[in-house]
Amino acid sequence: MKKIISVLLVSFVSMCAFSQTGYNIKLTLKPFQKSLVYLAYYYGKVKAVADSVVLDEKSTGVFKGKEKLPGGIYFIVSPRKEILFELLIDQQQNFSITADTTDLVNRVTFTGSPDNAVFQDYTHFAAKDGKQIADLQTSLASAKNKQDSTRIIDKMKALNKNIQDYRGDIEKKYPTSLLATLFRAMKDPVIPPADKQPGGKYDSQYAFHYYKSHYWDGISFTDDRLVRTPIFEPKLERYFKDLVTPTADSINKEVDWMLLYSRSNKEMFKFLMVHFVQKYINPEFMGQDAVFVHIFDKFINPGEADFFTEKYRKFINDRAYSLMANLIGQPAANLEMVDTANKPTPLYGVQAQFTVVCFWDPTCSHCKETVPKLDSIYQAKWKNEGVKLYGVMVDGGKDNWLKFIREHNLKGWIHVYETQEQHDAVTANNQPGYKQLYDVYQTPTIFLLDKEKRIIAKRLSYQQLDEVINLKLKNAKTN
Repeated sequence: MKKIISVLLVSFVSMCAFSQTGYNIKLTLKPFQKSLVYLAYYYGKVKAVADSVVLDEKSTGVFKGKEKLPGGIYFIVSPRKEILFELLIDQQQNFSITADTTDLVNRVTFTGSPDNAVFQDYTHFAAKDGKQIADLQTSLASAKNKQDSTRIIDKMKALNKNIQDYRGDIEKKYPTSLLATLFRAMKDPVIPPADKQPGGKYDSQYAFHYYKSHYWDGISFTDDRLVRTPIFEPKLERYFKDLVTPTADSINKEVDWMLLYSRSNKEMFKFLMVHFVQKYINPEFMGQDAVFVHIFDKFINPGEADFFTEKYRKFINDRAYSLMANLIGQPAANLEMVDTANKPTPLYGVQAQFTVVCFWDPTCSHCKETVPKLDSIYQAKWKNEGVKLYGVMVDGGKDNWLKFIREHNLKGWIHVYETQEQHDAVTANNQPGYKQLYDVYQTPTIFLLDKEKRIIAKRLSYQQLDEVINLKLKNAKTN
């Protein structure tokens, strides 16, 4: 039950948008004396401190402030930075807690907080039935026959139904409470049985769309209490992972409606904005950086993310302008480079069905490992498949570059670099350099271009690049 806090000390919560009635939570936590304890809260996956107090010789202290705490699931943290127990904070913020760490299951009492009294009753009920379910699951693994398995499964279903009925009763009695809101957020859509589906039989497409269209039932994107729970963010991530096609266009539609819907609640809007920016500024899948650029164009650049610090805003701006020029499907920026003999060799002068552009540094350890492997697959396969390799020296010095080319026998490549004069001319004209145009912030960075120099793929390993080339060649033959 005890968990170590992943983030121990975070700046206290900004509560300017809340009423000025304040909070006063008296805590008696035995056996701690003269000890610092914390009142902390969930913020998505993060845990942060809202307040702290030193308990006196009677194990008592008071968390208090002039402004109300934002609603959500909070928890008491021991001097050893362990989570002891959770509590709900909503409208009632003047109450007391008595607890004894020798028995936190049965010896936590709330006075003056009906919300937490109901929460404690539910916790005890769910823990009792949950333990029985866990015991039955263990028994199921060693069931001797089908009859025993059926009997155990039926008992588990009955216990699960008891928990669901208990939650449903709370939702009816206290529909606007935080606890009822949490229960609604935890629900999964129930797909109609096969005989109630179109045609009277199971339809996987219908089931999928029904589940997706009802996924957010009962959840309000203007209720920022959900932000301060460990429930909302995982549900959000599961939605995009399992129910949204992982293309930029599909993701953009979902992101747009969530941000537009939540815009009337600054805290929810901020949470979603930060979540999406962090997820897509360096995405898991190639091409999804277009989602970040879309968010920047539609929301951030027009000034709707005024909560970003100046430093973070500059980082966001720099990343956005670096990514705009190299999104998948767009024409690649031309590279006005010279070859090893200082002969002008621009990228758009290369005639090839596919062009691999590799930005590398002869002194970079990762490049020293990758570039020879890239050359091996080029010599063995790609050269015969109409692929040309345009290698750009980023750093490391011309002498080191030429030495590496000779020692590793990198023949057939179009080896190029930018002269100091070319660099100075770009800077003097206030134009973006190739590092910005291709978002080269590490080496090696690899792009794959088609015949018209449109970007097909980027930031892949040479093995992944080979798979893309094979797929493109196969599709070209079938078409």
